[in-house]
Amino acid sequence: MRILVVEDEHKIARAIRRALEQENYAVDVAYDGDEGYAMATTEPYDLAIIDRMIPGDYEGLDIIKAMREAKIHTPVLVLTALDTTAEKTKGLDSGADDYMTKPFAIGELLARVRALLRRPQEQTGTILTAGDLQLDTTTFQVTRAGKLIDLTSKEFALLEYLLRNQNRPSSKEAIVAHVWDYDADVLLNTVEVYVRYLRSKVDEPFDKPLIKTVRGFGYKIQP
Repeated sequence: MRILVVEDEHKIARAIRRALEQENYAVDVAYDGDEGYAMATTEPYDLAIIDRMIPGDYEGLDIIKAMREAKIHTPVLVLTALDTTAEKTKGLDSGADDYMTKPFAIGELLARVRALLRRPQEQTGTILTAGDLQLDTTTFQVTRAGKLIDLTSKEFALLEYLLRNQNRPSSKEAIVAHVWDYDADVLLNTVEVYVRYLRSKVDEPFDKPLIKTVRGFGYKIQP
């Protein structure tokens, strides 16, 4: 899953990024409203965490309104030091999905992130399945036919993305956009390499392959 963080306080932004990356999310950070606006309206994200008051021509709520006007339905969590009911209402009315006031506990932030990421997905809960394959987004444990499969963090992220979009082909470009962060210099051939790694662990030791190549389109998981 790929997450955008728009936060001008560098210490807070670093803490959020570090916590999210420890949970195996790909994270991009923008430190002002203009950069945040550009990234939120042009790059594909699974979630955005946006500070309410940031420098630049676009403040937090402006970014959210622009996203919704552009029919971008990415879940948005607003961070703010403004904790009045009126401000919370304004944030939610602008198109935000959730609201957290500063200071906040990182553990609660991660819980809110997990809840928001579950909402738009066809598969809900912490367990994603395809046939006898199971992936637990909380414990980061992957099993097939009851056997534990050891994956690297990037292999796990790729498998999670394919599972959340199973039965639908995902292009190499879409996979790069969601599994690697904005600053990563990733070639499309890298996707082929990681799919091969994943197949060697998830498919080859078992009777039925789940990861399919859709010629001209990309890859999909199909039970």
